[in-house]
Amino acid sequence: MVDKNPDLQKTVQFLEGIGIPVTEKKLDDSTFLPGLALGPGVIYVDYEKLKYPGDLLHEAGHLAVATPAERNVAGTQQMAPEWPTQGEEIAAMLWSYAAVKHIELPVEFVFHPNGYKDNSEWLISNFDSENYIGLPLLEWAGLAYRKERALKEGKQAFPVMTKWLRE
Repeated sequence: MVDKNPDLQKTVQFLEGIGIPVTEKKLDDSTFLPGLALGPGVIYVDYEKLKYPGDLLHEAGHLAVATPAERNVAGTQQMAPEWPTQGEEIAAMLWSYAAVKHIELPVEFVFHPNGYKDNSEWLISNFDSENYIGLPLLEWAGLAYRKERALKEGKQAFPVMTKWLRE
């Protein structure tokens, strides 16, 4: 399926290139998102059940904004029951926005109409007008710079990321 969908192929190549492996695996129907599951530092995908390929970027965002310790227990019994927090959720959304811009796919690839509790249009509208809800979290994690700080430090501002994985 990957080779038949150029957007999905581009997404998988990007994720693997930044250090998030995407591993094909048969999944049951109990996953939160159809055809996707997180494991320790990895995204498992069942291409036959994957409904929205852009969801890969959102799930990758969860791994990316997590601490290395959290990333290493994702999808296991050691994972904290409250993970991800609401802050980490919004940070993952904003991370996936930066990722979809970086790999030059339409924003709707991630923020499709059937996701985000019917708030996809609202999120797109905010992000496209540079109202980056959650940017302080990405900046605090050392992943991006807000415009003012970027100008002061001679760096590129979000949606350009300084790095893709939290250390």
